[in-house]
Amino acid sequence: MAALCRGRHRWKRTNCLHVLIRNLTVKYDYDLVVIGGGSGGLACSKEAAELGQKVAVLDYVEPSVKGTKWGIGGTCVNVGCIPKKLMHQAALLGAAVKDAKKYGWQIPGPICHDWATMAEAVQNHVRSLNWGHRVQLQDKKVKYLNIKGSLVDEHTIRGLTKAGKETILTAKNIVIATGGRPKYPTNIPGAIDHGITSDDIFWLKKSPGKTLVVGASYVALECAGFLTGIGLDTTVMVRSIALRGFDQQMAGLVTDYMEAYGTKFAWKCVPKRVDKLSSGAFQVTWTDTQTGDEHMDTYDSVLWAVGRAPETKTLGLDKLGVQLNNQTGKIIVGADESTSVPNIYAFGDIGEGRPELTPTAIKAGKLLARRLAGQTKELMNYDNVATTVFTPLEYGCVGLSEEEAEKRHGEDGIEVYHAFYKPLEFTVSERDASQCYIKVVCERGGDQKIIGLHFTGPNAGEVTQGFALSFQCGATYSHLLKTVGIHPTSAEEVVKVNITKRSGLDATVTGC
Repeated sequence: MAALCRGRHRWKRTNCLHVLIRNLTVKYDYDLVVIGGGSGGLACSKEAAELGQKVAVLDYVEPSVKGTKWGIGGTCVNVGCIPKKLMHQAALLGAAVKDAKKYGWQIPGPICHDWATMAEAVQNHVRSLNWGHRVQLQDKKVKYLNIKGSLVDEHTIRGLTKAGKETILTAKNIVIATGGRPKYPTNIPGAIDHGITSDDIFWLKKSPGKTLVVGASYVALECAGFLTGIGLDTTVMVRSIALRGFDQQMAGLVTDYMEAYGTKFAWKCVPKRVDKLSSGAFQVTWTDTQTGDEHMDTYDSVLWAVGRAPETKTLGLDKLGVQLNNQTGKIIVGADESTSVPNIYAFGDIGEGRPELTPTAIKAGKLLARRLAGQTKELMNYDNVATTVFTPLEYGCVGLSEEEAEKRHGEDGIEVYHAFYKPLEFTVSERDASQCYIKVVCERGGDQKIIGLHFTGPNAGEVTQGFALSFQCGATYSHLLKTVGIHPTSAEEVVKVNITKRSGLDATVTGC
């Protein structure tokens, strides 16, 4: 056995020496090739180029099942954050117009929304971003190749054009940043033939009409929210819970507000089949899992938002021995974004255990580029990454959920300060503020370090972004109390929280 172990170590040393010699002696086409032209991949490639590396980025988007296509920039730019936030804004403006009457604006006649006008404006903005990314790559001397990349070995990429023309590239290092795509449920008849996903909704020329959204992820709720907000009959079908992975008290406030806002919810229900009627509408049959009863209704569109799958299948990873999580299909990566194969790195949504968030991928990509160029040893810090769910009542959070904090520290090891507040903007317009809520989760002992912050209300992203900085500085509850608020704002209510859940006292904010 000892001889065998010595043999293994000798092989490892020899193999590492072989890789080192090859890296020192072989001339590659590029210092770095990035497969994937999303936010992370582009950030990584541009950063590397600025540091003097010779870089190429490969980006090829397979059309969705429905044939939807888009340009460079990845999910965020084309079918994610950007068009989502703009359509969310369209819905907020609709609500603002209704509020305006209470503020004295004379608005004659009923107001209505035109999908085609909104969609064209959003799509034009997205195309301008596609063009901007192309220009930036050119300015930074990054070679952009609209080809589908797969791995031949740890230094070689095979590229294939749409027409089938093959290109071989070599690189000292290869970075995979291909992200993910929405999943369809393959066990439901008609789901693929008669459904769409978030890859399609933002590029529809015509209004989706009466829509069933299947799923309760943030993607599902955000889409259902803006569809309701522009006046469409929208139902969300939820198998179990909403916003899995988020604080569940906050998730309940978000869905309660949405129900009051006009979004319908079919709780504890699972779709059984989708059939197309002669009228062109879709008949959906589903089962109530609590009663076992079967129901059906007709919709103009069925939007599946039941999760995302990593884009790993066509990369040839199995041939090289790149380790994947067999359940998720994601690439297993180290703290430095390295894979199980030397010189091959992966980050962003495709990395196992990584947050599926654009800003995280951008920062991780830049740091990886700097490390590969020998400029730093700094690793990406994936803790305390803030995010916001852009539902009709926005929900922003950073740090731990109350459930996770309790799991880590015990029920007696945390103190939760909270407040129900009413945004000033809601007063004159007489909007219901029952779900506007703040929760600050702290360690109970010592300085009461803040380990979680949650906020539902207007402009939640803007509020949460500011407080996220304090998490990097080890903020405590006393720091919060020492902070002077900006009046009158919703954000100032965060620095005023003083009622604990443990006390059982009414946490409703009174006065101005």
